[in-house]
Amino acid sequence: MEPATQSMDAGGGKLMSSKPFDVETVRRDFPILQRSVHGKPLVYFDTAASAQRPLAVIEATDSFYREHNANVHRGVHTLSQEATDLYEAGRTKLARFINAGSECEIVFTRGTTESINLVAQSYLRPKLNPGDEILITHMEHHSNIVPWQMLRDQTGASLKVVPMNDRGELKMDVLESMLSERVKLLGIVHISNALGTVNPVVEVCRLARRFGIPVLVDGAQAMPHAAVDVQTLGCDFYCLSAHKMYGPTGIGALWAREATLDAMPPWQGGGEMISRVTFEESTWNSLPAKFEAGTPNIAGGAGFAAAIDYLESLGMKEISAHEQRVLAYATARLNEVEDFRMIGTAREKAGVISFTLGDIHPHDLGTIIDHYGVALRTGHHCAMPVMQFFNVPATARVSFGLYNTEQEVDVLVEALRKTREMFA
Repeated sequence: MEPATQSMDAGGGKLMSSKPFDVETVRRDFPILQRSVHGKPLVYFDTAASAQRPLAVIEATDSFYREHNANVHRGVHTLSQEATDLYEAGRTKLARFINAGSECEIVFTRGTTESINLVAQSYLRPKLNPGDEILITHMEHHSNIVPWQMLRDQTGASLKVVPMNDRGELKMDVLESMLSERVKLLGIVHISNALGTVNPVVEVCRLARRFGIPVLVDGAQAMPHAAVDVQTLGCDFYCLSAHKMYGPTGIGALWAREATLDAMPPWQGGGEMISRVTFEESTWNSLPAKFEAGTPNIAGGAGFAAAIDYLESLGMKEISAHEQRVLAYATARLNEVEDFRMIGTAREKAGVISFTLGDIHPHDLGTIIDHYGVALRTGHHCAMPVMQFFNVPATARVSFGLYNTEQEVDVLVEALRKTREMFA
């Protein structure tokens, strides 16, 4: 099998490395990579579930609690103003990072899942009627399936699924045939967490615009792997999580155009999202506060800002080029292992390899591999329909980050061979 390659980055730009990427220097930025597991050096191949954190992010979060801890936006004292500045720096940097039109277009949430639910309940639910359609793809994460099922049941709308082929690629001709005025939203994953497939989001958005269909993109897996430009993509909503981007857990964001957010009603009520409250009525705060009820993850915002700084210091094109080299090497090496079967062989792939090894159950495989110091994910990866499509109960999944090396791939290959011999 030919190694997968990716010629374009997730935002449509050329993947060209303009400076050398020193992975050994990068690895020293991640304290956890210095530890051992079962007496072996840790090999972390589970970045798609959650990336490790560089020291800069750890220190930013620690510094907030040590020196600046206070609530944001509502205080005039020094600590509150410092906390507000640190928190809002995350919004400012993220807006620049994805080329948003303004900071008001960045709504902080708990992550991709909450962002999708926000769009489902605030944007789409008021618009849906029986007979309307919501369109998603067969390779979606549960977070881009279940909210639409709930909305379908609440409104009487229909949920339709765009099929994929045996390589794990969207059937674009079928997608185009399913577009019509009845479709009120199209939800699509940018990069599949279970297959590594990079979807042609620019082309999908172009097709959807012919019918005035808004497009929501689950960008959780794309953000750490390539430069994302929401203007170039042409989507209407982009959802993301900080912890996939080497930042803290519990914080993420929804991007949408200011006019779209302005027209949407609040999703949750409480403090911060209001302008005026009486017992008779309330009026809403301006964007983005209208969608950010309650005390936010302030330390997470500070850590998110540090994570974006870290990614920018390395360069997204350089990160992408490095990960593509590791992916190509791993694809070639793993296919040398007897009984290895890759699940998902799309021509455009990011750093994810899902696989089975003979008739060894993935959970058994993952447990044994852990004793070699290798952390990989096993299960359905919150993508049960993908497993059903490939007729497997689960897979083992290797997912690469900017800190992974070809030498670590060699450790994995040797561990798989020994595991296979053990079961044989």
